[in-house]
Amino acid sequence: MAMKIRLARGGSKKRPFYSIVAADSRMPRDGRFIEKLGTYNPQLPKDSEERVKMNVERIQYWLGEGAQPSDRVSRFLEAAGVVAKKERNNPQKAVPGKKAQERAEEKAAKAAEAAEAPAEDTVAEE
Repeated sequence: MAMKIRLARGGSKKRPFYSIVAADSRMPRDGRFIEKLGTYNPQLPKDSEERVKMNVERIQYWLGEGAQPSDRVSRFLEAAGVVAKKERNNPQKAVPGKKAQERAEEKAAKAAEAAEAPAEDTVAEE
């Protein structure tokens, strides 16, 4: 059975509240889980101690049993010092979108035209 440590969403519309759970990976996100391991409330400020609460002993047990944490849960565990920090690489993150690239090209073309225009004027006067 493939185990995951992941978030299960609760709370009302526009007011998210998550439970950190150990669940079979085949179960739905908010469906059946084996054990509740903590909570995450994204509505609270980032420096609040109540924002993320975890039962670290039980999480370590499930990690020892082979459970794989989701990306968000692994970030919580890294912040708590339970898991070693992973190296993440997203080379596409810094690349602007298509429209932004087009605007930059247009701006560069206009700047090049503006730079050439005064040079032509000085040549014509001589």
